[in-house]
Amino acid sequence: MAEPARIAFDVVDFLAKAGLGRRIVELSAGEAFFSQGHTADSIFYLQKGRAKLSVVSSNGKEATISLLTVGDFVGEESLASVGGLHMSTARAITACSALKIERQEMVRVMHDEHSFSDLFLKYLLARSMRTQADLVDQLFNSSEKRLARILLLMAEFGKPGQPEPLIPKISQETLAEMVGTTRSRVSFFMNRFRKLGFIEYNGGIHVHKSLLNVVLHDQLPEHNAQKPPIEDPPPSRSRPSRHSSRKQRPINS
Repeated sequence: MAEPARIAFDVVDFLAKAGLGRRIVELSAGEAFFSQGHTADSIFYLQKGRAKLSVVSSNGKEATISLLTVGDFVGEESLASVGGLHMSTARAITACSALKIERQEMVRVMHDEHSFSDLFLKYLLARSMRTQADLVDQLFNSSEKRLARILLLMAEFGKPGQPEPLIPKISQETLAEMVGTTRSRVSFFMNRFRKLGFIEYNGGIHVHKSLLNVVLHDQLPEHNAQKPPIEDPPPSRSRPSRHSSRKQRPINS
């Protein structure tokens, strides 16, 4: 007897619906998908909303290392070993819907369905390239250029399809953590971008394509290309030394 024809696997349908070993979860803003140090036993596929990935140091300092958007996987470290631990915390920035896939089901579908494993491999390669680009950006670019790049990434410029120029409300503290600078400098640069017409913000942040010029061509007007003002320290109130009026001899004389 001829074997019945195998139904073609549909990746989009698999990632859109609940089923064996997977279910859809809804999270409110601020809720965690998983927390650093907890057992890594599932992978999440973000269907709707925005989330962030952050780590906390041993002394309690938190840093945001990545922002997540629709189509991203998170928690892939659960594939590395049974009983492994999450190295970071994934938390919703806005209301989110995600497909939670148990580790065993994820391993099975990757092994059995090449179309799915191809998609997941492409995602991991893109994530690796993004991590390398983040490192180069951190090492060689100014904090202003790093902020511009992060805003463009959040607005999904460069992804297939139309960008999403409206970024949900995000705190300047979170942006500062990602840029690697202070909140006051982020505030200064955001105000400059707004005055130059690169962005608009009123609750959310609307990113204009012209911001690409900052990242790709360093096209900032010269009269605006200054650093945030740094306040001079207050003058010392101590009395001058009785030797301060003496003329100092050059070091090499």
